[in-house]
Amino acid sequence: MVKSCSRCDGLGFRMKMVDGVVASNSAESFRLFLGQSLHSTGAKSLSFKAPVVNGKMERQAQILFLEEWLRSNSGIRSNLSSIHSASSSARAIIQAWAELRDSLQKKSFQPHHLQSLKTLLNSQTSLYVADPQAKLLLSILSSQNLSLPNESYPLFFRLLYIWVRKSSKPSSVLIHLAVDVLSQLYSTQFDVKKRSLFFCNGILLLGAFSSVPSVSESSRTVCLELLCRLLEQEYRLIGSFEGLIPDVLAGIGYALSSSKNVYFVRLLDSLLGIWGKEDGPCGLVSHGLMVLHLIEWVMSGLINSRSIEKINVFIREILQNPKANYVPFAVVMVAAGVLRASSKSVSSGLRLEIVSGLRIYAEERIEAVARDFISKSRGFTNSANDPAHSLLLQCISLGLARSGSVSSRAPLLMCLASALLTEIFPLQRFYMRLLKFPHGHPARLGLNEVKEQLDSVLFKEAGAISGVFCNQYVSVDEENKGIVENLIWSYCQDIYFGHRQIALVLRSGQDELLGDLEKIAESAFLMVVVFALAVSKHRLNSKFTQETRMQISVQILVSFSCVEYFRRMRLPEYMDTIRGVVVSVQENASACVSFVESMPSYVDLTNQQGSSCLQTVEYAWFKDEVQTARILFYLRVIPTCIERLPGSIFRKMVAPTMFLYMGHPNGKVTRASHSMFVAFVSSGKDSNQEDRELLKEQLVFFYIQRSLEGYPGITPFDGMAAGVAALVRHLPAGSPAIFYCIHCLVEEANRCCSEVFTQKTDLWKNWQGESEPSKKILELLLRLISLVDIQVLPNLMKWLAQLIVQLPKDGQNMVLDYIYALVAESDDVTRKPTLVSWLQSLSYLSSQAASRVAISQEVGIEENSDSAWSTDQQLGSNKFSARL
Repeated sequence: MVKSCSRCDGLGFRMKMVDGVVASNSAESFRLFLGQSLHSTGAKSLSFKAPVVNGKMERQAQILFLEEWLRSNSGIRSNLSSIHSASSSARAIIQAWAELRDSLQKKSFQPHHLQSLKTLLNSQTSLYVADPQAKLLLSILSSQNLSLPNESYPLFFRLLYIWVRKSSKPSSVLIHLAVDVLSQLYSTQFDVKKRSLFFCNGILLLGAFSSVPSVSESSRTVCLELLCRLLEQEYRLIGSFEGLIPDVLAGIGYALSSSKNVYFVRLLDSLLGIWGKEDGPCGLVSHGLMVLHLIEWVMSGLINSRSIEKINVFIREILQNPKANYVPFAVVMVAAGVLRASSKSVSSGLRLEIVSGLRIYAEERIEAVARDFISKSRGFTNSANDPAHSLLLQCISLGLARSGSVSSRAPLLMCLASALLTEIFPLQRFYMRLLKFPHGHPARLGLNEVKEQLDSVLFKEAGAISGVFCNQYVSVDEENKGIVENLIWSYCQDIYFGHRQIALVLRSGQDELLGDLEKIAESAFLMVVVFALAVSKHRLNSKFTQETRMQISVQILVSFSCVEYFRRMRLPEYMDTIRGVVVSVQENASACVSFVESMPSYVDLTNQQGSSCLQTVEYAWFKDEVQTARILFYLRVIPTCIERLPGSIFRKMVAPTMFLYMGHPNGKVTRASHSMFVAFVSSGKDSNQEDRELLKEQLVFFYIQRSLEGYPGITPFDGMAAGVAALVRHLPAGSPAIFYCIHCLVEEANRCCSEVFTQKTDLWKNWQGESEPSKKILELLLRLISLVDIQVLPNLMKWLAQLIVQLPKDGQNMVLDYIYALVAESDDVTRKPTLVSWLQSLSYLSSQAASRVAISQEVGIEENSDSAWSTDQQLGSNKFSARL
């Protein structure tokens, strides 16, 4: 078994099987793809500044602005980077505060005062707002003598937000005043100023005020009541400005961290139900990720502060008995946030008990949502037709990828499989659109989605999701394992046929689009490798029947052949999987036959089958790179199990393809075809040995014809030399096929020599020099002297003598020296006496031929090189045969 498996090492699988550069750091790239660690998903960690004081959670030190942290973890570009790039100078900041004080003193707010507010906010990252400055802002907001423009209110709110978040201990008196001012504004002017910026920044500021530890309970209650009322009544304002959703969620997060139970539930109701309301915000993946990390932030604080009462309320209201109006994607992300927070909490004492209970309920809630999705969705490949289903699948996959270790559950495995095949690697959807409108512009077809897919957070975390998928697979029941396996294997074949057609359509005019599609396919290949490795480790052991092991092995090999074109790096995991499954295939002839019969037939290879749009595309089999990569995979794997392959199957399925691809312009492909011939000719016994030996002899005639008709342009000499050496070693002694092979090689040598005599007269001065086809063929014939059987040797010596005596003097000397060395090193006591006698005769004849040329030149006989070559040929075999 070890010996058979080791044959894989010589198949060339160490390198990429299609043209390209092998990745130099494949192991690291593969680890990055998997993203196995919790933080590898890109979600930034949080930390706490101090423990909870007086039952209230302290603000998180490294998260000054919760909304920016949510943006960064959801893949949205942070506002701080653009603000920081336009930050104001210290002089400008001082001047801005002075102008604001001036506006209050003069009781007039002019356009340049609005600009002063913007100047201050341009330095949000470095700006510090002290209590006196906050008092100034509140005085302006509450002044009855100033008429403030509507666009100024969000700016005032943002400056107050910076004050309360950056101050280590903001004045409780000022906070109380600020709450009164906000309450007054929302009660008297909200209908007039009902705008998204006014609404969202107010939510953010109210939430921030409520989370300040030193705020009075009365002020906290006012903030929470107003915040909940605004969310419940004015939620439509959220959907009108997508960029403000992080601000609203951050306001909810601040409020959740400090609210009483009654407001805690109302806030959660808004968080989970707002996405499903009429005219409410439309749910997106980025929103789901913000919900996840918002709950992570809140629950981490509750766990660390041991707020058991709130945690129990959360479990009861959200995880155990969610309301009917809660949107599934938000519920999933809330549960995922709980899992992520619990995975980071200290696992000791009371915290361990809290964490364990939370994790159980959170996992059960995600499983319930997944099970409900499966029961309602018809099949696992139709999610793209329903945006809600698509969003849910994306959130389940991202939520699980960011949650750490999650118990294996069949519904989760099914949803992850569907998400990977339809949402993360949606190649089939792209192929269908392109094939429907092959000549359309990508933008008109909506295929700018391809670039959006590459830039999406979902695609960037494909490796982490694939890792979770494989972990789920390992522990589920066998029935669901089988369902998922069939989904993955079918997907591999679908993208093979789809990409094969798309590559032919886009190859000439849409290279950028084709390249983007292949980037998605390359990651899909990695996913398939990871999954196949998990399957092979689980299935290929003694617990399963031999039939099951063979079936799985063949399915993995066929799937790898379909995605082989997308392999762009060296992967030990890939080779380990192939070695494992090849061992199973080698053990049984039926498995070998099944694998070989999965190879495309000769007719399929030479005739494009597919969409009607391809009828306008001229098809050439040797330009079909996707197909070529797949066939190359077969050409390299089949030799590992050639001993078990019946000759009849080789004749029917392999031989036509082998001879076809001997004429392929890619050198790796032609060499693999020659290696296939060598493997078959060298193979051992068959159940019908006579038929197998007969087939070997029959194939030789086609092999030598096919090889020489492409030599030297296409046929690689080393491949042909290996094939010739194999057939003379393994065919029966005196086989007509061997005589035919040698005769054809001699004719080819004669042809090549006749072409170069007049062109390169100094060719033979250095045997180790330029590798001309004629010298290579001649060298091959000379090697055969020690390889052919004793029945063929006389004919080989006769044909070689006829060829050698016609060479120029330099060529004769080189060849004779080579033969001298060959004979001298030989320890074959049977043929050595014959070779010695033949070599002596050959030396004499060569000297005689040289003398005739010299005499002809002395008497003035005018002969050019071509006529001399013809005359030497006409001497024929009769004269030289008699002497030899």
